[in-house]
Amino acid sequence: MAQPSILWLRQDLRLADHAALTAAAAAGPVILVYVLDDETPGNWCMGAASRWWLHKSLESLGRRVPLVLRRGRADVVLSELLGQSGATSLHFTRDYAPWSAGLERRVKDACDAAGVACHRYGGYLLHEPEAIRNGLGEVYKVYTPFSKACFAAGEPRSPRPVPNFKTSNHALGSDELASWDLLPRRPNWAKGFEAYWQPGEEGARSRLAAFIASGLADYADARDRPDRDVTSRLSAHLHFGEISPAQCWHAVRAAQSAANGRLDRAAEKFLKEILWREFSYHLLHLRPDLPEQPFRPEFSAFPWQVNEADLVLWQRGRTGYPIVDAGMRELWSSGIMHNRVRMIVASFLIKDLLIPWQAGERWFWDTLVDADIASNAASWQWVAGCGADAAPYFRIFNPVLQGEKFDPLGAYVRKWVPELARLPDPFVHRPWEAPTPVLQAAGVELGRNYPHPLVDHGVARDRALAAFKAIKGAAE
Repeated sequence: MAQPSILWLRQDLRLADHAALTAAAAAGPVILVYVLDDETPGNWCMGAASRWWLHKSLESLGRRVPLVLRRGRADVVLSELLGQSGATSLHFTRDYAPWSAGLERRVKDACDAAGVACHRYGGYLLHEPEAIRNGLGEVYKVYTPFSKACFAAGEPRSPRPVPNFKTSNHALGSDELASWDLLPRRPNWAKGFEAYWQPGEEGARSRLAAFIASGLADYADARDRPDRDVTSRLSAHLHFGEISPAQCWHAVRAAQSAANGRLDRAAEKFLKEILWREFSYHLLHLRPDLPEQPFRPEFSAFPWQVNEADLVLWQRGRTGYPIVDAGMRELWSSGIMHNRVRMIVASFLIKDLLIPWQAGERWFWDTLVDADIASNAASWQWVAGCGADAAPYFRIFNPVLQGEKFDPLGAYVRKWVPELARLPDPFVHRPWEAPTPVLQAAGVELGRNYPHPLVDHGVARDRALAAFKAIKGAAE
């Protein structure tokens, strides 16, 4: 019988469109291995919400194929498995996190020491970071020309089918998934997640199909409306590799073609979001310190005013600004937050409260099921004004106007901030302006069952602009 190959699963928890699996299957029997490595990422080991998703995703995949589960430093565990299994080759999908290049080199060294062939494949991105460069051969630092270059590069390769493969009849020991304690203990803060998510490859395919059937047509016009269910909600599935960006891309293209061009604007808008994810990873490849250091160095001198009490009120959705509080409560209850609201709550933390963007990034890392090292860092830096191609710092979202524009009937706020549910439309985004009889009729007691605004936005805006002017002057 042919000697086995090891497939090292990482953020590629699927069987379809999986280059590493296809190659391993061609070599003979396959041992599918997942290593829970909390050592190599250091301060960036998976947050609590991601661990919940990982448990469910591995559980789903494990119902389809036998998995070897091990815990420890990935290169050490894989070296042990090479010796125990007699495998002649190891296959894995490339990753782009700041710690991944070093880890992959150590895995290659372990394979060389064992006389085992080591093979690395793409598939987590549409384009490898080395592939999309400007006319000077440099990484793009502005999103729009980057996206144009990606479109000009031609359509991504077609997705691969699930290969025919045999799993190896080995005697390797495997951890019990439950022993990893990935699920929360009492109190079970993730109890509401089940209603929103179906982790795993099947759930990813279902989510993509549902989006194309009921959300894509309205995506361009309504994607900024948190009160409308038109976004794809594919980000966690993409992050864990339960579906590939190529599968998403070609499915949307197929729907566009079937609609005879009627989805052109919607399809292009969605594909550009796929490319924003791509752009984030290309930036991270260029700057591995992106999750911790501002891309624009002058922001290292920004006069932040860290206030732990204000940070906690923001985290709990108790700022007194309804759209901000709705977003933070949606995050806690479901592990997700609408993208437009992410920008609003981030702007409020950074510019109204002058709390460093890294504090918000960390909270999202722990509470988002789609917490992603590249997208999280690039997006927080975009809002903060310190990233590549960032929003200008003086673009400070007014949380009241943002709420009124994107949640015009207050449906989103009423869902997640039920204590405001009976307020009339004119006051649902500005309850402090409601007359006392209106507040009483709605059962709202400001300062008791709903807080007064944590800051005056106008005053906070002036303070933020003054802080920005100070670092701008210092840099000139």
